[in-house]
Amino acid sequence: MSMQRILELDRRWTARLRVAERPGALRRLAALLAHSGDSWLWLLGLLVVWWKGDPRWRAWAVDYGSAVISLAIVVLAIKFAVRRQRPAGEWGAIYRNTDPHSFPSGHAARAFLLAALSLGLGPAWLAPLLLIWAPLVSLARVAMGVHYLSDVVVGALLGCLAGGLWLAALLP
Repeated sequence: MSMQRILELDRRWTARLRVAERPGALRRLAALLAHSGDSWLWLLGLLVVWWKGDPRWRAWAVDYGSAVISLAIVVLAIKFAVRRQRPAGEWGAIYRNTDPHSFPSGHAARAFLLAALSLGLGPAWLAPLLLIWAPLVSLARVAMGVHYLSDVVVGALLGCLAGGLWLAALLP
């Protein structure tokens, strides 16, 4: 299959998932999920856990925060190397203005990184929640028109890989 054919299928599947221009509950839910993977939100939450937590929680927050920041650097390097423009649209102006490149999805990478880390670093209740949340965030990014489907698939794979590497480095 040619690259042109793959990109055409990607555009077609992405268009089918898009709800950004359709008012209603599904659009509101997709917008909420799409924002829930924002790096500033997670880093702020981890900062609060570090500030208010006991030594165990502080170490946990440092591990997660270090992984999130490291992955962001890798994702940005890939984005600037590939330079794939985001799909056209109105929603997500902050993302479009601060980062016009869509491949790979940083939100998908971050969501799957957090889910993967939660499998090994706990707490036990967090892993099932993040394993459900991560694909929903990824699909919401497509639904809201700021990513192509292939952007989130590669982002998810990158997040899983990074999570596995972090866990291998941190766990005995």
